[in-house]
Amino acid sequence: MTDLNTIISTFSSEDQQRFINYLEKKNKRSDTKNVQLFKYLLHDDLNSNELCFKLYGNQNKGAYHALRKRLYQSIIDFIANTSLQEEKAIDMQIIKYILAARTCLQNKQYKVAYKILDKAEIVATEHHLFPLLNEIYHTKIQYAYAEPSIDINQLISKFKNNQKRHRLEDQLNIVYAKIRQTFHNNIYKGHVVDFEIILKTTLKEHNISFSESMSFKSLYQLIAINSFSAFVTNDYLKIEPFLINTYKSIIEYKDREKQLYYHIQILYLIANTLFRNKKFKDSQNYLNLMHHYMKQKRKKYYNTFRLKYNLLTSLNLNYTNYQEKAINLLSTLVKIKHPDVESLLDIRLSLIMFYFQKNDFKTAFRLFSKFYHTDKWYIEKAGKEWVIKKHLMEILLHIELKNIDLVDSRLLSFKRNYTNYLKEINQHRALIFLSLAEDCYKNPEITTSVAFKNKVENAFEWISKDREDIFVMSFYAWLKSKMENQPLYYTTLNLIEL
Repeated sequence: MTDLNTIISTFSSEDQQRFINYLEKKNKRSDTKNVQLFKYLLHDDLNSNELCFKLYGNQNKGAYHALRKRLYQSIIDFIANTSLQEEKAIDMQIIKYILAARTCLQNKQYKVAYKILDKAEIVATEHHLFPLLNEIYHTKIQYAYAEPSIDINQLISKFKNNQKRHRLEDQLNIVYAKIRQTFHNNIYKGHVVDFEIILKTTLKEHNISFSESMSFKSLYQLIAINSFSAFVTNDYLKIEPFLINTYKSIIEYKDREKQLYYHIQILYLIANTLFRNKKFKDSQNYLNLMHHYMKQKRKKYYNTFRLKYNLLTSLNLNYTNYQEKAINLLSTLVKIKHPDVESLLDIRLSLIMFYFQKNDFKTAFRLFSKFYHTDKWYIEKAGKEWVIKKHLMEILLHIELKNIDLVDSRLLSFKRNYTNYLKEINQHRALIFLSLAEDCYKNPEITTSVAFKNKVENAFEWISKDREDIFVMSFYAWLKSKMENQPLYYTTLNLIEL
């Protein structure tokens, strides 16, 4: 039932009701159980045997699986029909203009034909529909001889520029795909790569310059590529001006609604970058804008982005002294079903961090106990960096809960599995932090001593607060709270306040 649950979890409340109406209109018999099964999948957490019994009163597996297949096909048809209605309306209108114009041209009604083609050109240009623009210019050039007022050289110039932009979009799409594949195959599997070299090599290979004119989708891909770079290097401050300036150029386009999905993606990437740079108010402003567009087009993409939106909102709340609001927001999301597994994992780990900073270690550990998959599974879903944060959090939880035997075993396991990797990516400070944490739990009386404070001071190569990663600072805040004998949350907020 996994495929059905995954697809259904992306439906907004309006989508759910529209799909039920779609099924009811489609059903030719009154005893069809597809609507009933859909509602059970929406609201009940039942396995296949339980669903079968609720529907038929017995284990009629043959009928149940046939019903499931029919429901699955109906969902696919519904999604496809909805997409065709919403996404292809403009394309179909332009195609109608082109076909009507060609009919007029064949009947030698040249002035009427060119007026129709002019309309088609305006709409296609606004929506960056390069293949259709190609057809429009092709047709205009073909019959230019029959209309004296046409400047054929200008038409040819437009035609060539459109071909260039179309090729650029195709090439950037290839670069984006290659970068994402490299990112997934290497970073998420824990391999060490030089991202900047890969980016420059791939762009050079396809002869792409950032200065060229791009479509909304291409600009999103460009922003995403730069965001990957920031993720790998932890240098979000470096890319912030580029993201903001690029977005300002994007909002000049008239086709924002047409490319709504990419618009929301860009707003999220900017909001996340501002959060990582500890500019919480600016980050929330972009999140508010993101939420505005999530509600457009009958909330078409609301469910797709709601986890990311709520997670980032809660992080902004937590780091601006609204911890209870942050906890309440995420507590409603930890048990839901959603295809965005990575965000679900981030939500659980963030909520654990909030409770940990609150000194509610028992609740944090109870949530942590829900992580029951292997490291390999988590690395595939969220990446090796996420898994390392998870293990560091677990070790700190055991220290606070005074689970001494578990601390020793987790420390040994972590060092055995991740020491070489952390050294390879030049993250020695994670190992240094772990060593200092070990000192704290073995000899808690030394943590407030001058000698220990000097040891911590000399242990790290410090960088400025504005460039330091907020999550790295949060781990260090635990050490600082021990040295100053102050509450962790208070110490964390003081530390990140610039």
